[in-house]
Amino acid sequence: MTDGVQPDPAFIGGVPKPPLAFLPQPVALFQARARRFAFLAETSELAPYLSFLAELSRRQARLAATLPPVATLAPAHAAEAARNAMPPIDRTTLAADADLAATLRASLDAAAELAMPEPAQQALNAVGAAGEGERRLLLGNVLGDRIPVDETAPHLFAAAAVQVHLARLAATLDAQALVPVHVGLCPACGGRPVSSLVMGRQGVENVRYAVCAGCATQWNEVRVKCLCCGSTKGISYRSVQTAEATVKAETCSECGGWVKIFYQATNPSLDPVADDVGTLGLDMLMQETDFRRGGFNPYLVGY
Repeated sequence: MTDGVQPDPAFIGGVPKPPLAFLPQPVALFQARARRFAFLAETSELAPYLSFLAELSRRQARLAATLPPVATLAPAHAAEAARNAMPPIDRTTLAADADLAATLRASLDAAAELAMPEPAQQALNAVGAAGEGERRLLLGNVLGDRIPVDETAPHLFAAAAVQVHLARLAATLDAQALVPVHVGLCPACGGRPVSSLVMGRQGVENVRYAVCAGCATQWNEVRVKCLCCGSTKGISYRSVQTAEATVKAETCSECGGWVKIFYQATNPSLDPVADDVGTLGLDMLMQETDFRRGGFNPYLVGY
């Protein structure tokens, strides 16, 4: 593992005021994620799991394309949220939302088509047979970015539905009406980041955007800053390869947290969720340190 003690020396973005946020395009989002999971499975020791997640992502794309449209948020609600520096999507109310419940049912039906190990099948069956209260508890845990490490399998299926629903909700928002809410929190739904990207897209080359683990909104953050505590001091970078690696752990000596950062400017095919799973080796190496993982990924709970 390389251990840098200086801030990331790469060029820091060249636009004076990049857009605060880019909203997801749900169908394209999950289609691209499925392709990336499948590609990573071709050469990974995690091939069975990555292939399963590729198929799950394909079902998410299908749901995003075929489910009835979600109800858009009232402009007055979004304006009030902006005035109070709050995200317009209120996660605290969604566990009881009828649209999310319908998305979960459809997601469970779609997941039933997949081949999976017996423990995963049992977890899927358990979620399918669960009562309304149990399902709300699962959804509430995912929406709260907290999943018990001994109950990862049922929460994985709930998380797949939450991702679809949140991405579809976020897609209805006006990106220009969003405002920063807090360091390391999504301005659309208030969720934690899965990782961050050094962008390669035209107009924001080499600018850093955090990516919401739930709704997949991308929002601008200072290039050298901890996404866990907001400190710009004590930031360093570690990787399993070299200083030019396309994925690194951004560590903070102030709070002891770390979050992965992906360099899409170098490799445009990187996906913040799929490559987070695909670079599990970095997580394993970081477990040997005193730093705690700050990025949230329902597919990597426990690492």
